[in-house]
Amino acid sequence: MATQLDELMDRLRQIQADIEVELAKRREELRFHLENRRIVFEKEVLRIHRELKIRATRYLLDANPLMILSAPVIYSLVIPIALVDLWVMAYQAICFPIYKIPKVRRRDYLVFDRHHLAYLNIIEKINCAFCSYANGAIAFVREVAARTEVYWCPIKHARRVLGPHPHYQGFADFGDAAAFRGKLTGMKDGVKIEGA
Repeated sequence: MATQLDELMDRLRQIQADIEVELAKRREELRFHLENRRIVFEKEVLRIHRELKIRATRYLLDANPLMILSAPVIYSLVIPIALVDLWVMAYQAICFPIYKIPKVRRRDYLVFDRHHLAYLNIIEKINCAFCSYANGAIAFVREVAARTEVYWCPIKHARRVLGPHPHYQGFADFGDAAAFRGKLTGMKDGVKIEGA
């Protein structure tokens, strides 16, 4: 018997599918498409993009000096993020097979494609690569942590959680001991992750 929550989750999945359709329409409007995972812009669009590009020297000359001075602080984050990324890769490789938890495909989270944009200068492309890595690595780590939580503690919190991971709605309600034990019993043959 489907609950109200199940129906809402089905609606959410449908809305996500609708968003993908709208994004595809937007790609058509912006006159680019994907060919074998390669981004291809129409020639006229590329010409316009190149005209809108701000040279790196002009970009630096126009920049707020405090922004330039703060850049090393921002980029220093790559060290702890890379260490966490490496540690979580090792954690997943060692622990997930033991507990029969499906591994997270890291490459699904690390997307580097903004360097194809002709309107970005080299500094902007480096900035975009940093943000892509930082956000992708953190999203990868979050999914590994989420799958760990599915196995070890599939219980919702009593308090509201901002931005819960996608597996959270399937957790047992706070205080529902029987549902929690049922979840654990259901994982005897391994964790089942939709789409994994």
